[in-house]
Amino acid sequence: MEQALYVYNTLTRKKEVFRPLHAPHVGMYVCGPTVYGDAHLGHARPAITFDIIFRFLQHIGYKVRYVRNITDVGHLEHDADEGEDKIAKKARLEQLEPMEVAQYYTNRFHEAMDALGCLPPSIEPHATGHIIEQQQLVQQILDNGFAYESNGSIYFDVEKYNKVHKYGILSGRSLENVKDASRDLAGVGEKHNQADFALWKAAQPEHIMRWPSPWSDGFPGWHCECTAMGRKYLGAHFDIHGGGMDLVFPHHECEIAQAVASQGDQMVTYWIHNNMITIEGQKMGKSLGNFITLPQFFSGDHPKLDRAYSPMTIRFFILQAHYRSTVDFSNDALQAAEKGLERLLDAWKALQSIQPTDGGSVGIDFVNTLKQQCYDAMYDDFNTPIVISHLFDATKTINSIVDKKETITPDALEALKEVFKLFAFDLLGLKAGAASVAAAGGMNDAREEAFGKVVDMLLEQRAKAKANKDWATSDMIRDNLAALGFEVKDTKDGFTWKLNK
Repeated sequence: MEQALYVYNTLTRKKEVFRPLHAPHVGMYVCGPTVYGDAHLGHARPAITFDIIFRFLQHIGYKVRYVRNITDVGHLEHDADEGEDKIAKKARLEQLEPMEVAQYYTNRFHEAMDALGCLPPSIEPHATGHIIEQQQLVQQILDNGFAYESNGSIYFDVEKYNKVHKYGILSGRSLENVKDASRDLAGVGEKHNQADFALWKAAQPEHIMRWPSPWSDGFPGWHCECTAMGRKYLGAHFDIHGGGMDLVFPHHECEIAQAVASQGDQMVTYWIHNNMITIEGQKMGKSLGNFITLPQFFSGDHPKLDRAYSPMTIRFFILQAHYRSTVDFSNDALQAAEKGLERLLDAWKALQSIQPTDGGSVGIDFVNTLKQQCYDAMYDDFNTPIVISHLFDATKTINSIVDKKETITPDALEALKEVFKLFAFDLLGLKAGAASVAAAGGMNDAREEAFGKVVDMLLEQRAKAKANKDWATSDMIRDNLAALGFEVKDTKDGFTWKLNK
């Protein structure tokens, strides 16, 4: 932690030096999925972004409590105070219990996150497990005069709050702008103002998910869960709150208002938001119907996909852009990412077989410079594309050494292995050998290792056949492997291979 870490704070709209409230402890809350369908590429981006932040903060010495919620109640169809609960609707359509739907898609989400190489959070609270905490939050806001009851529902009084505190500090919207943008929604008649939002909703007779409260049998508003659970697990003041840019308004704006209205001041120091993944220039999302789920990417089963893409290709595709920039999906972009990832992993594999030379042309200064450049990029708001560009520069040097155009000293070789492993695998979270084989066929690390050993064994048999001048057997093994998509190269030191399918 000797070098200053700069993070972009959405609240102040500038990069700031990261200074935790209780160093070396860091509290980080990230908005997780609403579990009524498979995660799509848009969900992968915040998961990967905050996985990188989690990894790096831990690496530089912080003890991070990373909380990521599961929304399993309260998120209505139109992200507002109308419509049916998204999970309850799915349950009704599929004739299941809502918790069956939530559990099934939570399991699926975990499988996808594991495939993408995302570390699990420290705590993963569910909204349905924290109804009491949300009711307590609502009561505090009522007691402080910033909410009102209407037909058993409780609404946040935005206009009253705005007279004492400023509403819109995160998104930059004024109350008048919010009023003008508000639509005539079902239930607006219950509100004092169109901009008011639900803290607790009285359940209609047909509403499956409901809990008793002092005001009505009902369910919490969508915004309540993160404020209540963030405070429960990270305290009244914590360091980082993260999520996608689409959550800045209304979700995170409402969270700030709830926190201030309930406790008198803001809970969060740094608001960090990743930008969107677009498809044909439009935000990818379930509500727009233009999304591709992660299982579809892994299988290739979607009309917009030319073929399957491995989870590591998806991860690398996302990391090639800075988290605050937009990324537009295309097959060409994914295939370019796949080739780039393969190039890096080939360099890592080649690095293991390089023999050092005393007095080599590549020395420890080269590696020290590479290491500092990569650190500088990470300390500058987690700039993963710059890290990747430096790793590509190292790849050129590795290939030059393999081609005998350069040599490397023993200490530089060991240091280069360490630096490559640190940034490519430990911090960027990539997995060696996973560019094409691993996920397209759902192969785990153990199976992949066994698979590689079988190919090595075949090629060793081919090498023996060549040594015995048994050209027919040698050619047969090479040709059969080529037909299966394996590219085999003979080298001075033996052979190398890779799978091109």
